[in-house]
Amino acid sequence: MGEEVVQLAVMQCEASGNFIARAFCEGGSIMYIIGAVGVLTAFLVIERFSVLGRLTINKTHLNENLFSMLLRGDLKQAIAFCDSKQTPLTNTLKAGLVQVLNKRPDEEVQVAMDAEVLKETPKLEGWTSFLAVFGNISVLIGLLGTIIGMIMSFRGVANADAATKSLELTRGIAEALNCTAFGLSVAITAITFYGFFQVKIGRAINDMLESSMRMMNLVTSNRDKMKY
Repeated sequence: MGEEVVQLAVMQCEASGNFIARAFCEGGSIMYIIGAVGVLTAFLVIERFSVLGRLTINKTHLNENLFSMLLRGDLKQAIAFCDSKQTPLTNTLKAGLVQVLNKRPDEEVQVAMDAEVLKETPKLEGWTSFLAVFGNISVLIGLLGTIIGMIMSFRGVANADAATKSLELTRGIAEALNCTAFGLSVAITAITFYGFFQVKIGRAINDMLESSMRMMNLVTSNRDKMKY
């Protein structure tokens, strides 16, 4: 009964005019594993876009507003401004401002911001590294499907009569090549977005480091203006 259902599904796919649906069905059972990896990849890409969009902020606009407050000595207003925008960058600068408000030495101010960078970095990275894992896994699964397809092809040819040998060989090769194509498609997508997110995360971390150093220099040169 189960085999009949599978055969019926394959026949429906083959009858379909959709090239992707036909290729998916011709790829055999391994295609469902590749499909699952593809779904996980798509979910992670969407999640990363959403999280990074929420956790990143325009550095130039932030610095212009925050540093102008520091030049006036408005420490409490600067801290309140950081509280209004909960991002790794603002949290890093706030950590330093709190130490300045507590009249701590410059070294402790810098150490507080460096520690906050280490704390906020994992939030930016999230599960991004799994995109590289999914990319590698999809290639290997596609290769496994290719090997299985070739084995089934030659086994079918060996056991088939002369009239059906060509059909069995064609089916086996189609299964092998479709697994390869789908596995590579998922891998290319996953690795491409992995590289994109790595660049975006790297820029966000650099923004935290650069802004913290600029703020430290600003605080050091304007300590006498600060309103505690």
